[in-house]
Amino acid sequence: MPNKNFGFGTQIRKSPYFDSTVKWGATGFSVYNHMYIPRDFGNPEQNFWNLIEKAILCDVAVERQVEITGPDAFKFTQLLTPRDLSKLSVGQCKYVLITNNDGGILNDPVLLRLAENHFWLSLADSDILLWAQGVAINSGLDVKITEPDVSPLQLQGPTSGEIMVKLFGDSIRDLKYYWLREYNLDGIPLIVSRTGWSSELGYEIYLRDGSRGNELYEKIMEVGKEHGLQPGHTSTIRRIEGGMLSYHADADIHTNPFELGFDRLVNLDMEANFIGKEALKKIKQDGIKRKQVGLELNCEPLQGPNTTFWIIKKDNQQIGKISSAVYSPRLKKNIALGMVDIDHSEIGNKFEVIADDKKFNCTIVEKPFYDPKKKIASS
Repeated sequence: MPNKNFGFGTQIRKSPYFDSTVKWGATGFSVYNHMYIPRDFGNPEQNFWNLIEKAILCDVAVERQVEITGPDAFKFTQLLTPRDLSKLSVGQCKYVLITNNDGGILNDPVLLRLAENHFWLSLADSDILLWAQGVAINSGLDVKITEPDVSPLQLQGPTSGEIMVKLFGDSIRDLKYYWLREYNLDGIPLIVSRTGWSSELGYEIYLRDGSRGNELYEKIMEVGKEHGLQPGHTSTIRRIEGGMLSYHADADIHTNPFELGFDRLVNLDMEANFIGKEALKKIKQDGIKRKQVGLELNCEPLQGPNTTFWIIKKDNQQIGKISSAVYSPRLKKNIALGMVDIDHSEIGNKFEVIADDKKFNCTIVEKPFYDPKKKIASS
């Protein structure tokens, strides 16, 4: 039974895996895309080691899908993102940005192309369903925008491949990084992709029938037992090591792609139009005024991730903020992502940090902090 202090209500949705996550030890939840997400299975450092040494199963049903179908589905999907989709094959996934008319980032989903005119946007935490439906009304395009009955799990970590073979057979070994495949597991309809929010080898398993959620979760946990699978939650430590963004923390509607170094996700030269194209052309021409950087923090090991934005100062003037910070037990360092004025963004620059009631120094370093070429995830 859920802890009476959780305070669940009917206005926030529960995931199809909710009962199983509570059974397997979830002790804390937060809200993401209007749904409860398990955030605590005990010690977050142990969760990190479970991830990088064996495997963890994470309930990420909060990654809601925006489904785009209809004769103009491709053209409409391209309208939403500055990334060039002209070479996106059926069965392929891409990490994309959704931008508004000012070039600000509204979301950074994974885009899945299930068929010629069938797309899913697997969302970070913002209301892109409403945005896409609003855009569609005035687009003049023949599309249908819905939220399907689809709820992902993430199976991540070095033994995840062997667990997937047990579940789906040897053919799963051929599934390439950022590609997807349709499966039926004992009558449970699924889409499986080689993606995930961990920077580790991993898979996302998209359940297409919410009534089978707990059954699927239990099935995977049972099969994964001999491969060290543990219930878990997305690891803040590992995602910061990998330089992965958390929307609303490291980026928001006031952040543009160039500030994040995401030039590769913006094609200003393609013939196709997209929302924010003219604004992004001007930003590119004028140059950015600030930049996201990696930072090492010179202080005692942090006892958890930051819960507020920390101020970065140079000569007593604020020149930026730290958006995500954590202690990495593997690197034995406090590491962080932050946004600083472009004039102060060089590697090696040192600043003062005001972290709630504490002060300490920090240094700009290369990011990502670990496995910068993403060799682990793409292997």
